[in-house]
Amino acid sequence: MQIRRFRMGDEPALFGVFFSAIHEIASRDYTQEQTNAWAPADLDRDAWSEHVRGLQPFVVELHDEIVGYADVQPNGYIDHFFVSGFHPRQGIGRLLMERIHREAASLGLRELTSNVSRTAQPFFARHGFEVVAQQTPIRRGVAIPNASMRKVLPVS
Repeated sequence: MQIRRFRMGDEPALFGVFFSAIHEIASRDYTQEQTNAWAPADLDRDAWSEHVRGLQPFVVELHDEIVGYADVQPNGYIDHFFVSGFHPRQGIGRLLMERIHREAASLGLRELTSNVSRTAQPFFARHGFEVVAQQTPIRRGVAIPNASMRKVLPVS
């Protein structure tokens, strides 16, 4: 496995990771109505691609296939953190989280925050994040519960 920065042209593969993560993994904790609202097959790919380009995520490749990606913004917010639904429990999430922590240290961040799905909350908790608040955002008219999570970082 290798991790690298986002490159233009990665967008379709990242959408595949996003879609499979929600429909193959998060579907354990969410209904079909919720997963379809969160990651619809007919999602506006141009708008989605533009958003991902703005995030400038880290990308994990395994045998020349993109299998995960995650970002951390200059304010410490993690907007996207997804592992392919076809490659769970292979260390991809750990690799991404370690890279995010290195980036946070290089940026001098004091905390990391994210809105984390029910599915990913135990993973984030194992990496030192704590639930700040439970939330129920609405996507396409459907409530999709998650948690606002935060990790205070050591001052270096």
